[in-house]
Amino acid sequence: MDLSTTIGPLRLKNPVMTASGTFGYGLEFAPYLDLARLGAVVVKGLSLAPRPGNPSPRIYETPAGMLNAIGLQNVGIDAFLRDKLPPLRATGATIIANVLGGSAEEYVEAARRLAGADGLAALELNVSCPNVTAGGIHFATDPAQTGRVTGAVRRAIGDFPLIVKLSPNVTDIVAFARACRDAGADAVSAVNTFVGIAIDAETLRPRIANVTGGLSGPAIKPLAQRLVHDICRSVDIPVIGIGGVMTAMDALEYLALGARAVQVGTANYIRPAITMEILEGVEAFCRRRAIDRIESYIGAFHRQPQSPPPTR
Repeated sequence: MDLSTTIGPLRLKNPVMTASGTFGYGLEFAPYLDLARLGAVVVKGLSLAPRPGNPSPRIYETPAGMLNAIGLQNVGIDAFLRDKLPPLRATGATIIANVLGGSAEEYVEAARRLAGADGLAALELNVSCPNVTAGGIHFATDPAQTGRVTGAVRRAIGDFPLIVKLSPNVTDIVAFARACRDAGADAVSAVNTFVGIAIDAETLRPRIANVTGGLSGPAIKPLAQRLVHDICRSVDIPVIGIGGVMTAMDALEYLALGARAVQVGTANYIRPAITMEILEGVEAFCRRRAIDRIESYIGAFHRQPQSPPPTR
């Protein structure tokens, strides 16, 4: 059985990845699973200088989801390269660095420094975090700005694999995917969290200190899958599906819609080894359906004649 998949120039051993911001720097999960078996480990967002993040409370559980406003807290690129990357590289994991900045110049400098690091397989450009007042989100709300920062990073890193993580909080996500493709991105990750709010009716206080936060988990899966569906139908760029992947069947739904891989996020908070359970579930599905190459299943939904589901 061949579960390998390609995302532009990047070849992964299987389509199950972790989502940035939900898997730490990867090392935190090493006691629970073999990181080298995953398609890729995407580390939390990295900036040129360390960031303290937003004040607490920063996470609140909602019905079928999670609201968070971490604020891109991270140790900074220097500490990551010195302290985090060497032991993570030693696990044999395929490592993707999520990169962020407060300006196009910061994105470029951060990407340039990370792209040459031994052990990194690709960069994921985070232009879509909804939980900070500066950096990222203003690039995510205008396709021209998304294309501008993507193009600047592409020119800075040469042919190093580049993925752009898109925001769902826009009117037409297809326009953003096109802007990324035209600016030289190898793929897009779709999608980041949806902006939401939760309050306490008794105290009239917000549940998280930032007031608004990013909603993730099963609650957003139908919304995220619709966006992945739209991109895959309209733009010839590889897509990594994100949003509510809790089981192998969730992952397979994204693959059938045309995503070439999936990222698992909120589920990591429930069971640290859940990515391995999802991978094993995908393997079991392929055995049961006699699918010898996962590539043959990717996009299968679009190759089927669409008719209404049977009535009961």
